[in-house]
Amino acid sequence: MKATTTEYVVKNGKRTAVILPIGEYEELLQDLDDLAMIALRKNEPTIPLAEVKRLLKKNGALRERVRHCREVYR
Repeated sequence: MKATTTEYVVKNGKRTAVILPIGEYEELLQDLDDLAMIALRKNEPTIPLAEVKRLLKKNGALRERVRHCREVYR
């Protein structure tokens, strides 16, 4: 995250709320959403990376993506 100015709302000498720049707030929401998805999927079976690569190569998706990246980054 970028260095930003965070403001606090203080009542009776105690912080009761925070004011964040909208970009920082949106990043926090995205992080929260990512963490929720991780929690939901934590018990799903995993597939080794080598197997994923093999399957992607078999259906042509990996080869196509590599070709696309080469074109984009030339």
